[in-house]
Amino acid sequence: MTVTTEQPVQARAPRAAVPADRARRTARRRRLGACGVLMAPFFLLLTTVFLIPVGTATYLSFFSDDQPGLGFGPERTVFVGLRSYAAVLTDPTFLGGLGTVALYCLIYIPLMVAGALVLALLLDSGVVRLRAWAQLGLFLPHAVPGIIAALIWLYLYTPGISPVIDLFARADITLDFLGVHTVLPSIVNIALWSNLGYNMVVFYAALQAVPREVIEAAVVDGAGPVRTALRVKTPLVRASIVMVAMFTLIWALQLFTEPMLLSQSSPMINSRFSPSMYIYDAAFTRNNYSLAAAASVVLLLFTIALSYGVTRFTSRNAAAEEAR
Repeated sequence: MTVTTEQPVQARAPRAAVPADRARRTARRRRLGACGVLMAPFFLLLTTVFLIPVGTATYLSFFSDDQPGLGFGPERTVFVGLRSYAAVLTDPTFLGGLGTVALYCLIYIPLMVAGALVLALLLDSGVVRLRAWAQLGLFLPHAVPGIIAALIWLYLYTPGISPVIDLFARADITLDFLGVHTVLPSIVNIALWSNLGYNMVVFYAALQAVPREVIEAAVVDGAGPVRTALRVKTPLVRASIVMVAMFTLIWALQLFTEPMLLSQSSPMINSRFSPSMYIYDAAFTRNNYSLAAAASVVLLLFTIALSYGVTRFTSRNAAAEEAR
């Protein structure tokens, strides 16, 4: 009797395990399928707006149009290798544009991040009355398209038609917003006016997520408003600060709209003032698509390298502070 009762039990155990394994595999396939369906729009958009353009630009950078027979023969596309990259990296106008954008970033990014953070801290502290109206007033310039904003400031910067310059002239103060030493700060001013409110909203949303208990504990310990803002709130929104700095850097490296429009009224801004303007000039003025594609790839690599450097630097500092 003992033998006959144990054999069915041993035979049932594998049969019960098989449906359980099958159910786990089915559930896993369903989870993977759901993840694939949810991620499909992202990968489709990534492929359409990033991977395909980058691949096309990389392909075009290795080829160029050539006319044999002293320029009288039929035009043909030939493989030129790294010749376009060598031309870009040895062109003083492109290197000068990179230097201009680097100086622009050194001025613009600290002012943007610090200004937006200070405004968000003021709104979060309750010092500013009519908080909703203040947020709306600061955010409205971001709703103005970049081209329209540049045209507005072009009107305010141009001598003879600018009411600001006329007002200062009545006080015997001469202003030249588009001069040699003032044209870059003028461009920074346009970018700040357009984007300060948007980044302020990002910081304000992050500050709203800070636990009120932490702030109340700091106040009980005797911390004043300034110390609470700098020593308590600011470290807790470090991730938002890094994100804003990263996106501001990426957009600053693509500087194009403001100098392109201001170049109509200022000889200080040439057609290759920034790398993006260099690419536009190479493609649509000189019809050298290989050179424009190579410059685009170089600018992309430069942007990726700087973004990676910022990420590594901030993560290393965060790890060092946690170790303390």
